[in-house]
Amino acid sequence: MNSVSGKNWEEIKINLRLFNKLKTENNLPSIINKLILSRNFDEEEIYNIENNIELINPFLKTKDFEHVFKTLKKNIKNKEKIIIIGDYDVDGLVSTSLFIKFLKILDYPFDFYIPDRLTDGYGASLNLIKKILKKKPKLVVMLDCGSNSRDSVDLLNLNKIDTIIIDHHEVYEPYPVTKNFINPKKKCDYRNYSYFCSSALTYYLIDFYFKKENLTNTFKKNLIYVLLATVCDVMPLRYLNRVLAKSVLQNQKYFSDYFFRKILSISKKKHSLNIEDFAFLIGPIINSTGRIGDPNKAINLLISSDNEVIEKLTNELFFLNEKRKKIEENILKKINFSKSNFKNKDVIFLTLNSIHEGLIGIIASKIKDYFEKPCIIFTESGNNLKGSARSTENFNIGHLIKDGINKNIIKKGGGHNLAAGLLIEKNKLNQLKNFILTSYAKKIKNSFTKEYIAKISPSSINQNFFNDLSLMGPFGSNNQDPVFLIENVKVIKPKIIKNKFLSCILQSRQGKSVFAMSFNFINSEITNYLINYKKEIKILAQIKQNNWNNKKTIQLNILDVAI
Repeated sequence: MNSVSGKNWEEIKINLRLFNKLKTENNLPSIINKLILSRNFDEEEIYNIENNIELINPFLKTKDFEHVFKTLKKNIKNKEKIIIIGDYDVDGLVSTSLFIKFLKILDYPFDFYIPDRLTDGYGASLNLIKKILKKKPKLVVMLDCGSNSRDSVDLLNLNKIDTIIIDHHEVYEPYPVTKNFINPKKKCDYRNYSYFCSSALTYYLIDFYFKKENLTNTFKKNLIYVLLATVCDVMPLRYLNRVLAKSVLQNQKYFSDYFFRKILSISKKKHSLNIEDFAFLIGPIINSTGRIGDPNKAINLLISSDNEVIEKLTNELFFLNEKRKKIEENILKKINFSKSNFKNKDVIFLTLNSIHEGLIGIIASKIKDYFEKPCIIFTESGNNLKGSARSTENFNIGHLIKDGINKNIIKKGGGHNLAAGLLIEKNKLNQLKNFILTSYAKKIKNSFTKEYIAKISPSSINQNFFNDLSLMGPFGSNNQDPVFLIENVKVIKPKIIKNKFLSCILQSRQGKSVFAMSFNFINSEITNYLINYKKEIKILAQIKQNNWNNKKTIQLNILDVAI
């Protein structure tokens, strides 16, 4: 079934024998059993649906963690100067703040440096390390960066400075020359934990240290920040990440943190925080500092225990993010999402000059989400083009960027499977496009097919059905909200809200009505059909619960339309 946005939608197919077997083994609703099979939940994940599992540290016998612990302990014992380098996104900022909080618990002095996006570039660059050397550290800790900073680590080694790297980005041999290198993407005995972000790895390293030293602490309260980074870095909410999410969301003590209470107050939300709030409310507020502001303010906010400081900085970041959103909206308004050249491309390339480098990633993400295709946005950077890529789960863009560097197409870059940054010479843009499109064609088949879990009628959309679906939550990457097909409905009373969203009523032939929202772009084909098409249509949507003024109502979030 083809949609107006150019996608091909099909119902998920499952093995009926396995489905019937699963039904006899548990008392779960049929829709949950279908989701279990379609998402390949293992036995522990199935058990976790109706039962809580204790969150454990899986690295207590891991050699890499032991090496880092010993190096860290040696430097702390000898009272050496430690400098932390973190990335300027949520994961990097949270990782850095966790490490600072750890040192503060030990009453140990700290220094940190978050690279400036425009002057320093990404991560532990060679130029940045030359700056750091002037401060004469004995240990440099690289968080959410450093995996491919071989030259930087070589320079530190030359100056007899220890290096610790805790990262989760794609890594390529030869590795940086340090025994203190934690990254599940490298060849190691913990590769099955590659679904952790850097903040999670940093948290488990700190927990490792406390346990080895038999130190009592309350560091567990920071798990809410680990979950924030996990969600914002679009890591899979599966396995231990799902255990983490359930543990945090079910235990309201984590939300006693003044920062989170202040966010709820400013945004006028009167419900408990959920995964979507982490992704679309809190994460962007912190991220705004790395995009168009000063990321050091985010660090100072995250490590502060002074409510007045937290209030002041939270207000500053909130309004900075509002500014970011307005700039972003103006950029998106100028892009025609109905252009056929977008629909007919496997990978979307777009050059947007004269926009802030910090915004090209979020623009790429918006376009990727709408077309469900990898997208790379470029902007001029001197004699080069700086690009930010966002990809789909079936196409590892981080790995491809490294291949492009090896082939001398890309000057420098890096990232992970869903997001990456790159720098190319202007005259190599077409060469890069051909390289990526050729790689895509080789690796992806039937790339435009999207799946929905089942066909349902509007009469079946109620609170009980939503409660059944919620058993599979919390929903997120690799465990998304299920999509349903609703046929033979008419759109009643479509209304544009804040020039950004669309609300409407979907009415069935039998007269059953359901409230719906569409967060697709206002100038998209989807919005055009919702406003103007007067006949019956098919809707692809997720079922959500709207919590407004402590009143819960069921609504649909429209993802696509077919006629």
